[in-house]
Amino acid sequence: MLTDPSASLFADLLLTAVEISLDVDADQDGVVEKNNPNKASWKWGPDGFGAILLVNCDCDSGKRPDNEKTYIGTLEDLKDMAQMVLRTAGPKKLPEGYRLKLHMSAHDAEAAQVFTKGSDGDYPLILASGKLSREISFTEEMTFNVSGLKFADKDFAGLVRIHVSLLQQGSPETAIFTDTVQFKMTPWIMTPNVQDPLKVYICRTPDNKNFIDGMTTLVKKVGCELDIIENEINRGDRWTQDEMEFGYIDAPYQSFPVVFNSPRERELDNFPYNCLMGPDFGYVTFKPPRDEVNSLESFGNLEVSPPVTVNGKKYPLGRIVHGGAFPFQTDGRNMSSPTRNFLSAQVVQEPVVLFTDWLLVGHVDEFLSFVPTKDIKGFRLLLASPHAAYKLLQRLQKEGHGQARFFEDVPDVKPVTVDELLADKVFHEKNDYYQRCIDWNRDHLKKELGLDEDDIVDVPLLYKPVETKSVSFYPDSVNLIVLGQNLGIGRPFGPKVDGQCAIEKELIRLLEPLGLKCNFINDFRSYYENDGDVHCGSNVRRKAFDLKWWKMEMSNH
Repeated sequence: MLTDPSASLFADLLLTAVEISLDVDADQDGVVEKNNPNKASWKWGPDGFGAILLVNCDCDSGKRPDNEKTYIGTLEDLKDMAQMVLRTAGPKKLPEGYRLKLHMSAHDAEAAQVFTKGSDGDYPLILASGKLSREISFTEEMTFNVSGLKFADKDFAGLVRIHVSLLQQGSPETAIFTDTVQFKMTPWIMTPNVQDPLKVYICRTPDNKNFIDGMTTLVKKVGCELDIIENEINRGDRWTQDEMEFGYIDAPYQSFPVVFNSPRERELDNFPYNCLMGPDFGYVTFKPPRDEVNSLESFGNLEVSPPVTVNGKKYPLGRIVHGGAFPFQTDGRNMSSPTRNFLSAQVVQEPVVLFTDWLLVGHVDEFLSFVPTKDIKGFRLLLASPHAAYKLLQRLQKEGHGQARFFEDVPDVKPVTVDELLADKVFHEKNDYYQRCIDWNRDHLKKELGLDEDDIVDVPLLYKPVETKSVSFYPDSVNLIVLGQNLGIGRPFGPKVDGQCAIEKELIRLLEPLGLKCNFINDFRSYYENDGDVHCGSNVRRKAFDLKWWKMEMSNH
């Protein structure tokens, strides 16, 4: 076929350029910036980056935590969610044969879900477990609300990734472009005794009027709030400390307290869920296998140190402290593995495990407490000391007070003289053993918290054997409540010299030069005789740290 050589050949080339960016607050300032190069990464520290996702565990509507819901019950719930923005540029719609899809993995969908505003003003759920992808329209800008569902744990590092992909139809359909963002889940953070108290919780029972009166006077003196949990709510369970532990969660866009409900499942079990959880007050709990739950699961066995530095490594939020069996002991009691795994997975307050199985109840608060001071160190560790108690009693005997009696003012309790106690060799041998148990913990705490001997105060306390374990011989002076510089201490009812309890006098001598004030509360009948004391019967919600956890140096995480 002949062609006209003067004719020109033309081909139409159609180029369609589109811009797609899925964005989050990667610079942690509360604003979603465009196309941050670090939006799919995480880095700890003052120069760190990465988006943060709050665990949405409060209850803004209904009776369940918001992280158990697949809907937004009130617009207030949006404040607890991280924003994610899809920004696009190009034609008004994609060319035929292409579509845009938002998606996440099944693993990540167990930890987060995504909502967006619908045309009717509602906020439908578009990504969740069983709903891993959603086709979305190509528009200039679209805002999503991401809700965190669970905390980091043994099998979940706390990182969630969400993707948007431009797909070309075919068999199979192929992604010609994908943009990814990543969120870091907020950890649950405990607050140590050095943080200012906000609210004190105690229970009212038919037999604890003396305790209620003493605590009411103390809290009024300090000036914080007091919540007395009435008997019809606590159902006779007086151990407020054992039932729950207060902490908080924090993100650039929101923060609120979170109560960790112990798996102990006693009569107070419903209080944190029914009476504390609500708008901007979160809730978390675990249900370990029943055969793993024992006395050590109660949260008198869960404390946290003030901020410390250990061999140059800083723990600006302190370190969690809890008790268990002696290392390598196979038949001892420990916290359940789900609870221990959860505490370890929060990483910002790396736990220290102590030996507490020598105690009948087995809690760390039976032999230690942290108290604030106004010096450079900022705190002291109080450790129970049978040796200090014997030293005190021996001095009393030497000064001619051997007939001074313990429990002299307690009705229906047989008094014990200083002479009688010092003459009891078996009792002394037992306390030498208890001292060795405390000394092992002392060395471990010095190593793990970077403490010197000057950072420790030895508080005189004796223990008595019960079966194969032990409990305090008189009300436990380290099992106390800390409210600023004021300490609420169980009245020890020790031997009196010149009308004053010698143990109270010694506690005042040891603690008040540190700027602390000793307030003695009668808890003998209602708490001590039930194997607990002031700390066991009270709980304190405290002010959160000023430091933002994501600014911590955490090179290994």
